[in-house]
Amino acid sequence: MHLKKISLFNYKNFGDAVFDFDSKINCFTGRNGIGKTNVLDAVYHLAYGKSYFNPMAVQNIKHGEDFFVIDGAFDKDGRDEQIVCSVKKGQKKILKRNGKIYDKFSDHVGLIPLVIISPSDRDLITEGSETRRRFIDTVISQLDAHYLQDLISYQKVLVQRNALLKYFAANRTVDKETLGIYNEQLNALGQPIFEKRKKFLSDFIPIFSKHHHAITDSAESVQLVYQSDLSDKDFLELLDENFDRDRVLQYTSAGIHKDDLSFEIDGHPIKKFGSQGQQKSFLIALKLAQFDFVKKRSGEKPILLFDDIFDKLD
Repeated sequence: MHLKKISLFNYKNFGDAVFDFDSKINCFTGRNGIGKTNVLDAVYHLAYGKSYFNPMAVQNIKHGEDFFVIDGAFDKDGRDEQIVCSVKKGQKKILKRNGKIYDKFSDHVGLIPLVIISPSDRDLITEGSETRRRFIDTVISQLDAHYLQDLISYQKVLVQRNALLKYFAANRTVDKETLGIYNEQLNALGQPIFEKRKKFLSDFIPIFSKHHHAITDSAESVQLVYQSDLSDKDFLELLDENFDRDRVLQYTSAGIHKDDLSFEIDGHPIKKFGSQGQQKSFLIALKLAQFDFVKKRSGEKPILLFDDIFDKLD
C-alpha cells in the first residue's frame, strides 16, 4: 500500500495544502504547531473514515470555515485508488472511493491497512476497557468484514435490550418472551465475537512479546490478559443469572461488551507499576505487533505512521 498524494482543504490548521509522498520513508520536520500531526491524522482519516485524535468530525474543520475535504491518491497492488472524505457543518460525512459514495462506512474498513503510533496511544493504558476493546476490534475488523458486521449488529441488539430493561423499570412489568428473543440474538452474535477475539489474541500475543523483547532487551516480562465474562460461562446462562441485577441497573451488565484486555508487566498492571518509559515501550511493541499481524494476515504491508514516538522513552 502506497499513499502517493494527499490534498487538504480546510482541514484543521490547513487551508489548501498538497503533499506528495515517496513509496518508502517520508518525514515531516519543523517547529511545534505547524501541523505535522494533522497531516498524519488526515491520512488516518482516509483509512478509517474518522480522525484518530478527535472523533467529532465538525471539530476538524478549520476555524472560520464550514467544510473540509481530504483527497488521497493510493497505489494498492498496482491499482489506483482515490479516497475522498468530506464534512460540511449540518450535514452527514461523505466518504467516496473512486468517485462512488459509500452507503456504509463499514464497507471501507480494511481497504487501506494502516497503523499509527502516537503519544495518544497512552489512552490504551489510562482509559477504560472500551478503549482496549476498540483496539482489538480495530485490528480484527481490518481483516474480517463479517466480524465488523456482527459487532455492529450486536451493538444494535444491546441498545434494544437496554431500552426494554428501562421499559420494565418504568412500567413495573416484565416481558420474558421479548427478553428471551433479545437474549438469543445477543448470544448468536456475541459468541462468535468472543471466539474470534480469543483466537486473535492467541495469535497476536507471541508477536507482541517478540517486539517488546527486541525493543527493551530486558528481563522484565509483559502480558496481555484477555478478560471476558464468557471465559467461564455460557452467554445465555450469564444473561439469565444477571437478569435481576440488569432490571435494577436498567442495562445489560454482562457480555462481550464488557470484555477487557489487561496490560501487565511482571504480573502487575502496567498502569500502576510501569514507568512512563516502560509504558511507551509496551505501546510501541503493541502497535508494531499490529503492523506485523495485519501484514501477515492480509498479505499487504500497511501504511505505518509514527508521531513523536521518542517522547517519554527511558
